Amino acid sequence: FTISPYMAQTITLEPLKSQTFRTPLENTLRRLLRHRSAVVGMIILGFLIFIALFADFLAPYDPTKPMLDIPQITPPCIYLLGCPRDQEQHFFGVDGNSRDFLSRIIFGARLSLQIGVVTVTFAILIGTVLGALAGYAGGWLDNFIMRIMDVLLAFPSLLLAIAIVTVLGQGLINALLAISFVSIPVYARIVRASILQIKELDYVTASRAAGASPLRLMMTHIMPNALTPLIVQATLGIASAILEAAALSFLGLGAQPPTPEWGLMLGEERNSVFNAPFLVFLPGFGIMLTVLAFNLLGD
Repeated sequence: FTISPYMAQTITLEPLKSQTFRTPLENTLRRLLRHRSAVVGMIILGFLIFIALFADFLAPYDPTKPMLDIPQITPPCIYLLGCPRDQEQHFFGVDGNSRDFLSRIIFGARLSLQIGVVTVTFAILIGTVLGALAGYAGGWLDNFIMRIMDVLLAFPSLLLAIAIVTVLGQGLINALLAISFVSIPVYARIVRASILQIKELDYVTASRAAGASPLRLMMTHIMPNALTPLIVQATLGIASAILEAAALSFLGLGAQPPTPEWGLMLGEERNSVFNAPFLVFLPGFGIMLTVLAFNLLGD
């Protein structure tokens, strides 16, 4: 452009400021950190993960080995609180089988997190495949898969899990399979609903017109955009799986003695609720804290 010599104004050209681009993961983390409840959930969950990872170093005793030289149901003994030095220190006391209760609580955190992650992962894998087939194929296959899911959803999840464990037999592995099985319909319906919405969008139609195969459409364009509600439900599903596993163990259908599982610990010590309430309160508080952390984060 041309500037008149009679113009006494000075024109300054400044370079454009570089714009910061963030990935979707970075944006998600920034949003999470703005919510106090999510931050509290992440702090609690981080604490539990730390305990689970370093349980072998944090636990002062073997969680499954009885200490025959100590009486059963011994109250907590902490030197700083006046416990005699001639006694062994047990921060959470000793249970009805003369086992250190703090060690069992610590290893119970590891087992509970493993139960939640394993069951939800298995349910997501099966549910995603079924929901993707039903949503993308449609027709009779969609009706067939969804009617089966509707039948499974008609039963209360815990009662259905109890029935499955009764058929398969008692044990932690069978309890995990039962919890995973009853969780499949939830994830299948979520994936199906997301795919029904996404597959009609313009960019999917354009890719289909350009000759993209159904598998390429599903893996490249549809599934990555259908994962958001699945991730949220998975976070909440871990909390439900931990609760259901604890309920099955409490009834004697899940983990078997001497496994340090919080639900089993509640079931073993339920008769000590009045004379030794710490044996019931501590594992119950552990279950509550874990479920609260996942619920806060999922919300």
